[in-house]
Amino acid sequence: MFAESLEAVQASPSKRTIYVRFVLATLAVMVLFKTYRFGRWSAWQVRELSDFDAFYIVAQQIWRGQLDLVYRFETLAKLQQAFTGSMSFMPWTYPPQFDLLVAPFALLPAGIAYLLFITATLTAYLLTLRAIAGNNFALVLVVLFPTLAITVGCGQNGFLTGVLIGIICLNVERRQIVAGLALGAMVIKPHLAIAAGVYMLATRRWAALATAGAVVLASSFLCTLVFGWQIWAAWLGAIRESAIFLERGFYPLFRMISTYAALGRAGVPPSIAFWAQAAAACLALSAIGLALRLGAASKTSPAFALGVVAMVSVMISPYAYDYDLPIVGIGLALMLPGLAQVSNARERSAIYGLILLAGAYGMLQSARLAAQFGNEVDLTGMDDKFAPSIGGFAMMAMLALLLKLLWRATRPAPALAQAT
Repeated sequence: MFAESLEAVQASPSKRTIYVRFVLATLAVMVLFKTYRFGRWSAWQVRELSDFDAFYIVAQQIWRGQLDLVYRFETLAKLQQAFTGSMSFMPWTYPPQFDLLVAPFALLPAGIAYLLFITATLTAYLLTLRAIAGNNFALVLVVLFPTLAITVGCGQNGFLTGVLIGIICLNVERRQIVAGLALGAMVIKPHLAIAAGVYMLATRRWAALATAGAVVLASSFLCTLVFGWQIWAAWLGAIRESAIFLERGFYPLFRMISTYAALGRAGVPPSIAFWAQAAAACLALSAIGLALRLGAASKTSPAFALGVVAMVSVMISPYAYDYDLPIVGIGLALMLPGLAQVSNARERSAIYGLILLAGAYGMLQSARLAAQFGNEVDLTGMDDKFAPSIGGFAMMAMLALLLKLLWRATRPAPALAQAT
């Protein structure tokens, strides 16, 4: 079976070492290649816009005192086209806290900035994942490899958010202040922190929640001092514009992993897809409740419930991409020690396969579109209008499977018939 083949990766220390070294070496080669590309040191001066390009453009505008321009899509499109020479466009809806984080990038050449950012966040993520996974590290790396590759390839912040969720899970039981600091730092992508916040509310982690609130307030005050109060109005305006973009399908929905994207790309009207996403979010939060109930019955460890929290973090918001899947890797690492207790080999095969599929699909589609249309392909426009959101369907199936496993595990064991 597929699960048994993958789990054989960790059969011996020598085999684990071989797989880990292979994955790490491959990622290192990819980082070096993408450093060359992001540095624009090649003969191809016109290329598609990538996520790290968007980070770098925002950093440049910060030092020019024109940050408000990136929150107006009309002016942002001109800035991005001038930077890459292509017609690609990526809206900017990050909160001002993330603007502060990317500001130092503009002080370095783009290639060097990418190298430092992706190396630092990838290293931190791998160390966090290793601390959580233990002997299962090689298995998790193999399952996550497409996700790691696509995050390296686009230069996104998925490793950073994965680290923050990992720190929350590692520390919420005994070091609430540390967990709260990490939860507060998730203000850079608050829609991915909803599940962790609900978990802390449900388990009454008041110190962690208070710390997280303090981090959000302090960082917001700092942003106001640095950028001025008007930055908040600009940010809210960008969010309103992005909602229109999402409804009209101008985002690369084939790269998204949400229920909304899956149904929207399948032709479901936006209003119905939105309500389906709301239902999926409710089901994802109910999975946390079932996991806590399972732990209260001493059937699993607290780490298993935290794994469910990490797993469903990407299933709540309609705005979730394949590069956000490193968080799912944290969830898998937390769940693995107890997964065999609540699932059979076929169900574990489905879990591994769905994570692999969600990570690999966007990467393969991006490569296909780039090869088909060249550097002028607009990956945020309509060139991908016929590509389905397979990653979204994979996450929908994952949620259904998690609910099935948790519901079955929380059911009372059938009473043994008395001997007559």
